[in-house]
Amino acid sequence: MRQRLTTLLNAVAVFAQCCSYGNWCYGYSASRPTCCPHPGLLPALWLRAFRHWPEHSRFTAEEAVGGLIASIVVGVAIALIFAQSRWIRRMLYPYTILLQTVPIVAVAPLILMWVGAGTGSVTLIAFIISLAPIIANTTQGLVSVEENLVHLFLMHNASARQLLVSLRLPHAVPSLFVGIRIASGIAVIGAITGELYAGSSRVGEGGLGYSILYASSQLQTDYLFALVLAATVLGFSFFFLVSFLEWYFLHHWHESARTPEVE
Repeated sequence: MRQRLTTLLNAVAVFAQCCSYGNWCYGYSASRPTCCPHPGLLPALWLRAFRHWPEHSRFTAEEAVGGLIASIVVGVAIALIFAQSRWIRRMLYPYTILLQTVPIVAVAPLILMWVGAGTGSVTLIAFIISLAPIIANTTQGLVSVEENLVHLFLMHNASARQLLVSLRLPHAVPSLFVGIRIASGIAVIGAITGELYAGSSRVGEGGLGYSILYASSQLQTDYLFALVLAATVLGFSFFFLVSFLEWYFLHHWHESARTPEVE
C-alpha cells in the first residue's frame, strides 16, 4: 500500500513539474501566442475538441489495430520458421533488423506511391513498424527453452510437433506479449506517420495524423496540443489493453503476471 501511494505521489509531482514548465514556456513565448498557448486554457480547449476525438481516433485506431494484428500473425509465423531451423534463422534473422533500422518516415512516401493513398497504405506502414518486435521477442521465447526440458520431452519420444505445441509455444507466450506491448505503442505511431503522408481520402475526414497536419497548416497550436493528448491517450489505451490481456492469460500459471506477495 505504501509503495502504491509513493508511486501515485511521484506521478502527481511529475505532473505538477510539467505544468510549471508549461507556464515557464508560455512566459518565455508570450509574445508569440501561436508558439505556445496558455496552459490554463488547454483544459477548456480539450473539452471543446473532445467531440471530434472519437471520430479522428477511430480512423487511427482501425489502421493501428489492423497493422498490429497483421504483424502478430506474420511475426509469429516467421518466428516459428526461425525456431525450427537454426540455419534459416542465422541466414534471414539479420534482415528483420532492417525493419527497425530503416526510418519509417523515409519508407512511408514510397509505400504511398506503390500502394496509393488510403487506409490500406497506412495499415501497411503500421504493420511494417510493428513487425520487428514480434519476430524478435517470439523467436527468443521459442529458442530459449531450457535444454533439460527438451531432453525430457525427447526421452518420452515426443515428436517435433509435440515439442513445439506443448513446450516451445507455451514458453514463448510471455515473450510474445512483451513484443505485442512494444508493438502496440509503435503501431499507433506508424498509423499517425502514415496519415501525415497519406492525408485523407475524404475531405474533412481522417485520423489524428490528418488532423495534426491540418492544424499545423492553420497554425492552430492549441488544437495541436489537444491532438497530441488524443494520440497519447490512444497509445496508452493500446498499451493497457495488451497489458490486461497479458495478465488475463498468464496470471494463473506464469510468475511474470502474478502480483508479488511481499513488496
